[in-house]
Amino acid sequence: MEISSVIPPGRRMIDGYPPGGFRVAGTLYQGPMLIWPEGEVPWSLGRIEDLTVADLDPVRRIDPPVEVLLIGCGPRMALLPSVLRRQIREAGIGMDAMDTGAACRTYNVLISEGRRAAAALIPV
Repeated sequence: MEISSVIPPGRRMIDGYPPGGFRVAGTLYQGPMLIWPEGEVPWSLGRIEDLTVADLDPVRRIDPPVEVLLIGCGPRMALLPSVLRRQIREAGIGMDAMDTGAACRTYNVLISEGRRAAAALIPV
């Protein structure tokens, strides 16, 4: 799927989410990704069911910090266990889980508004 939006200078936007990967700022990546306004890195998580708070440590190291983390769960939204949601909140990360397409679109909207957002994405 192709998506587009107004791109603020110096911001990493998600151009699309083809099967198995993501196109970020014109570069195609395969597999899960962590994306924030100034960069992106491959993410080691393969399945949303395996997510732990430790998997989100790279997000906690982003400087300046992000306001919200969008978790793209794959083709369908997944309800994260309440213990994990609590651990994420206690780690100082505001987050919202949704299907990956919605996470990509929401990330771009937040970034175009100048918000400090990050996305942790499982491919569709």
